[in-house]
Amino acid sequence: MANLRIEHLNKRYGATTVLNDVNLKIEDGEFVVLVGPSGCGKSTLLRMIAGLDGASGGDIHIAGKPVNTLAPAERGIAMVFQSYALYPHMNVRKNMTFGLKFTGVPPAERERRVAEAARMLRLEELLERYPRDLSGGQRQRVAIGRAIVREPAVFLFDEPLSNLDAALRVSTRVEIANLHRLLKSTIVYVTHDQVEAMTLADRIVVMNKGCIEQVGRPLDLYYAPANLFVAGFIGSPAMNFFEAKVGSVEGGCARVAGPGFRSFDLPTASLRVGDTLTVGVRPEHLGRGEDGPFAVEGVVELVERLGESSFAYVRRADDRLFVAEVRGRQTPMPGERATFFAAARDVHVFDAASLRVSTQNDA
Repeated sequence: MANLRIEHLNKRYGATTVLNDVNLKIEDGEFVVLVGPSGCGKSTLLRMIAGLDGASGGDIHIAGKPVNTLAPAERGIAMVFQSYALYPHMNVRKNMTFGLKFTGVPPAERERRVAEAARMLRLEELLERYPRDLSGGQRQRVAIGRAIVREPAVFLFDEPLSNLDAALRVSTRVEIANLHRLLKSTIVYVTHDQVEAMTLADRIVVMNKGCIEQVGRPLDLYYAPANLFVAGFIGSPAMNFFEAKVGSVEGGCARVAGPGFRSFDLPTASLRVGDTLTVGVRPEHLGRGEDGPFAVEGVVELVERLGESSFAYVRRADDRLFVAEVRGRQTPMPGERATFFAAARDVHVFDAASLRVSTQNDA
């Protein structure tokens, strides 16, 4: 196990900047997940940690040692890719030990490591099988086992579950979480799946256009997004946004108003009359039949029924849609006019620069 420190890391391809001044510290034994839209640089960052891509500037330290000039095999890392990349002509045991032969690990030690990894991943009965005889989930477990037997300082996962179906993704997530608890290993994990990120991570790193937007614990990012991008990226369905302005300021409260929602008082001293804002409320925080400082109404256009919960897509007075989660049997019908409320603690406000506005409701 080891900590990982990234300082002022840059990556450029000609005039195109892929990573721009990335700084990140990952503690020993921490599970950190990188998320962001396609092309944000998360997989490039992982490949640079692994040594598969070189840096245009900046430093990478593993266990306190600079590794920029070291080959991948010398960095003390093991990487699990999106594709299983198993040798089809070798059985599971040989797939897991193949890389160890070239690093001088004695046969007895190789067998010990394979036996231990097979026990952790429930592969004991599969060791003599070939990849063609395995399911997708079993192949991915073999790929993870191949990484474990190397006993690396840092594990790197590049969207390892994206090729699995929904049921296998759930079960393999559980196995990876259990594996982390057993090994107490340092893990850097790239995914586009928010459920994976929120479930597995000690901390999440949200990336956008080659930069880090916010780093924090999963629920910190959910309840206190640093800016509009993080607010819109974390959560599914995405947060609803409403354009707004400050109409008046009195007694430490700003009166916020805008098209499509009822004006409300925001307890903050950082705003001035005329300031342009964006108000955000998550679908799951909009309720019916209860009062709150934030209220929005409209005509229901579609109800997406998922069982106990449903999502109502509602057309506002300004002709824009918002989404509200409705729980239970009594769901609104298309064509019905409905009003939804949100508590003060669930209303997020962002300034003209897209940064979160601090309020007394954040306490």
